[in-house]
Amino acid sequence: MKYDPIKKSIGNVVRDNILLRKLFYKLLGLMFLREWHVKRELRRLLGADAAPKKLYDAGSGFGQYSYYCATRFPRLSILAVDVKEEQIADCRRFFTNAGVENVEFAVEDLTMPNHENEFDFVLSVDVMEHIPDDVGVFRNLHRALKPGGSLLVNTPSNLGGSDAESPDDESFIGEHARNGYGVEEIRTKLRSAGFTVEQITFTYGPWGSFSWRLGIKYPMLMLNLSKFFFLLLPLYYLLTFPFTLLLMYLDYASDNQTGTGLIVVARKPG
Repeated sequence: MKYDPIKKSIGNVVRDNILLRKLFYKLLGLMFLREWHVKRELRRLLGADAAPKKLYDAGSGFGQYSYYCATRFPRLSILAVDVKEEQIADCRRFFTNAGVENVEFAVEDLTMPNHENEFDFVLSVDVMEHIPDDVGVFRNLHRALKPGGSLLVNTPSNLGGSDAESPDDESFIGEHARNGYGVEEIRTKLRSAGFTVEQITFTYGPWGSFSWRLGIKYPMLMLNLSKFFFLLLPLYYLLTFPFTLLLMYLDYASDNQTGTGLIVVARKPG
């Protein structure tokens, strides 16, 4: 399934309305379990230190994580980048109109060495599975960090991530370059790029995987068939979302021993 056309359709609806865009960010934060896990790690890693820091949002997409970090941690200075010019222009316009001043946007290709010893923190959410030369990108992110800086990565695992049970299965998201990472695979690749890996955590365990199918996969399949299903989404979520929300909470509160997602925290020695 191609995910980008659906994202573009949704983006067109909320693009030029500040209130709709903020509501859209709220809905993403409520409906996507990965945001629960990523934001918890951001609060843990950034919330205890009040000193000014510079953050690199490497693959910022709709800009929801940059918005969260900019408003939750106002002493942060954020550079948010994406390879899609339209996406960056859209985010730049919204953040300017919303009066968020501590975020700068730029079009960048992560496979190129764009920065050196510049950032205290790098955030990469659902990006690495899209990039064939992942080791090259890890090296560039390592280069971009100051000594002692941290990297937070969220990505599918190879245990059913991208709704694929084996490397030969087709990914549910057509734009993925790989279905997911094994724990030792991503640890080895990060170490080869110069990182010290501090933490690897499974997300989307049994409860979370079920919630993803109910809350994301099935609606996306319907929308991929026809935009007519936009009209049916409110009824679908009215019936299913209470159960989805419960499943998401169970995953968030669990110590998952396995799962279809990974959150990785690594550090540049220094």
